[in-house]
Amino acid sequence: MTASSPLPELTPVQRTEVELVARGKQDKSRTLRDLGQAETPEAAHTLLLRLELWTEARTPYADRLGAALTPVTLEMPDFGDEPRLDLTHLATYAIDDEGNRDPDDAVGTEDLGSGRTRLWVHVADVAALVPPNSPLDGEARARGATLYLPDRTIGMLPDALVERTGLGLSETTPALSISLDLDADGNADAVDVALTRVRVTRLTYGEAQARLEAGEESFVTLSRLAHASRALRESEGALSIDLPEVRVKADDSGATVLPLPKPEMRFVVQECMTLAGWAAAIYADDHGLPLPFATQDAPTRDVRGETLPAHWARRKTLARTRFQPSPGPHHGMGLDLYAQATSPMRRYLDLVVHQQLRAQLTGKEPLTGKEVAARVAEAGMNADATRQAERLSRKHHTLRYVAAQPEREWDAVVVDRRGPQATLLIPDLALDLPLSTPAAPGTALRVRLTDVNLPALSLRARTV
Repeated sequence: MTASSPLPELTPVQRTEVELVARGKQDKSRTLRDLGQAETPEAAHTLLLRLELWTEARTPYADRLGAALTPVTLEMPDFGDEPRLDLTHLATYAIDDEGNRDPDDAVGTEDLGSGRTRLWVHVADVAALVPPNSPLDGEARARGATLYLPDRTIGMLPDALVERTGLGLSETTPALSISLDLDADGNADAVDVALTRVRVTRLTYGEAQARLEAGEESFVTLSRLAHASRALRESEGALSIDLPEVRVKADDSGATVLPLPKPEMRFVVQECMTLAGWAAAIYADDHGLPLPFATQDAPTRDVRGETLPAHWARRKTLARTRFQPSPGPHHGMGLDLYAQATSPMRRYLDLVVHQQLRAQLTGKEPLTGKEVAARVAEAGMNADATRQAERLSRKHHTLRYVAAQPEREWDAVVVDRRGPQATLLIPDLALDLPLSTPAAPGTALRVRLTDVNLPALSLRARTV
């Protein structure tokens, strides 16, 4: 069957067979063979699109990779009655993108006098409702992470749990709070972890940025601490990588791709989360507590400069982050030890960090290093499938967005080249693709994007 061949009619059995191949659930298809088509998910996907049995909105990647596509419906317990430090008198802010539905962290400061400031990073106390080896824990481990697709979100945990534990969704909220006592230069002389109760105001990054620019003390202090922390980490070799980011949204009618704004408060919040992970790792190490510590080998080479090609090359020097039950350096962050600790609603290994910290705080038996290592292995494999499904689905809908604008010209930058082949980056799409051009890295080009092929996730660029 060629593109010009008459379209066949599939029986319900044949359609089911082809769909199973497209979804990666079956390797062989007599129907595809009889039509002279390859027995591949891409060929099956192409046929289903041509027959209009699937729409362009349909993405099969999570299905192919085995990522869970149904919500968690397990029952969950209530918060128990346990002692908590009352911090409801402190101004506390959960700062997220507009439309965020799972606020799991918040920040605030407390003046200690003599030029010292206590940075508080409060995190939803998910582990209070999801103890180790509970049914909810097992389900979260099997998923590894929340699946964020352009057209929907499938939680690692029940939506009702997110609503119950989310910071700022109730007048006051239980939290697991991480604190760092910092001097004017950003040096920490103490870290601690506590079970708390907080009163949280939710803000978008834009609203927080406006309050920073208006000179509100809390936001100015957060900014000062974040910049001091970043300077210290850079002095220890932390790498700065600034590449375009976008938000991809989609539904049956189409897709949109919007560049992600980067106000200063986005950097401030990210730096506070990094400090919280560092502090949690220090606290655990001081107490001999196994965690899924995040480690990263030193970069393979030194790349200087602030151009897009430099940032592109610098990212390629980074080794993949590894998780292990004993601490080790994270060279990309310029830290001697680190643990991801601020997203227990969305990442299973963050939840394990919280379970371990809670065990220490409540006098319960923590998981052993061997048990932590087993969770790292199982959840890591499942989370990898989730991340890959997200990446492929974002590209699919990005190509839908491109295909809907065939005459549009795009700004692009050559960020790398190997012989006659260059890598082109389109900042407005955060999309890279190959192009045969003699242009050197750093060259700005205008291109049109053609030959969009959704099943193959491919397209071509030509200069204009």
